[in-house]
Amino acid sequence: MSPLLLCFQASLHPSMNNYTSVKEFILLGLPHTEGLENMIFVLLLAFYLLALLGNLLIFATILASSSLHTPMYFFLGNLSVFDIFFPSVNSPKMMASLAGRSRTISYQGCASQVFFYHTLGGTECFLYTVMAYDRFVAICHPMRYTVIMNHRVCTSLTVCTWLGGCVHGSVLAFLIFRLPYCGPNEVDSFFCDIPVVLSLACADTFLAQMMSFTNIGVVALVCFLLILTSYTRIVLSILKIRSSEGRRRAFSTCSAHLTSILLFYGPVILVYLRPASSPWLDSVVQVLNSIVTPSLNPLIYSLRNKDVKVALRKVLFQVTHLSGL
Repeated sequence: MSPLLLCFQASLHPSMNNYTSVKEFILLGLPHTEGLENMIFVLLLAFYLLALLGNLLIFATILASSSLHTPMYFFLGNLSVFDIFFPSVNSPKMMASLAGRSRTISYQGCASQVFFYHTLGGTECFLYTVMAYDRFVAICHPMRYTVIMNHRVCTSLTVCTWLGGCVHGSVLAFLIFRLPYCGPNEVDSFFCDIPVVLSLACADTFLAQMMSFTNIGVVALVCFLLILTSYTRIVLSILKIRSSEGRRRAFSTCSAHLTSILLFYGPVILVYLRPASSPWLDSVVQVLNSIVTPSLNPLIYSLRNKDVKVALRKVLFQVTHLSGL
């Protein structure tokens, strides 16, 4: 058999090459942080604990307060659950690396990070869209709000957001990990994500790169356009309100949600939808998106929402009273 034919067959069957399949990856961590590991570890641990405790408190408050058993707070409770899961995808491994533990992650662990990161990212995108629709119905159709946003509709929308996120994450994980990885195995980040993992593949990544970024771009763009449409209608309806107090109250119900949307879409655009890539900027933005933003959401919704503040005080008072007994 001719050497050319052997080379052609080897290119079709990677197992015929003199490469071994990668069984683990090495996470290089945050770039340009040498000597700052202890300080960064303390900061990330503080934000991580704040995210877990803050969102758990918001979720418990919504469950315990009958006054918050409305569609708006039903979706906020789902956001709190999301903000508990999302920083847990990569924060523990990153903090373990900063504390001097092993930087290696198994092939399956790397694939799991990609899957859960984008499953939860897609879920958040869909959830913010549903929350915008909820505010649209509440402000533009207040007399029909309880009829339109009934319990069955809210449950169905929530299930669809989580299932949609799962499908989104599954498609992306399949696109990335159907490719062969035969070395090198150093991931230029603190966790496994599409851009850094694709650069290690031993095959042409153009199709996978285009399809994955198109997937992310389409999901983010469609959700953003739906949110923009909802808030355009909301603003037009609010401007028709004659009393300044009524306009202020209507805007205040949307301000926390808008703030969270800005914090969510900013990192998505900077990391996935810009042409040039900067490992340092990508890492910083993803740290903010993964840990800092979930820790800020409880503050945003509790400080900007009177009902949540009142219910939160009652829950904290009850907990303090019971602990005193």
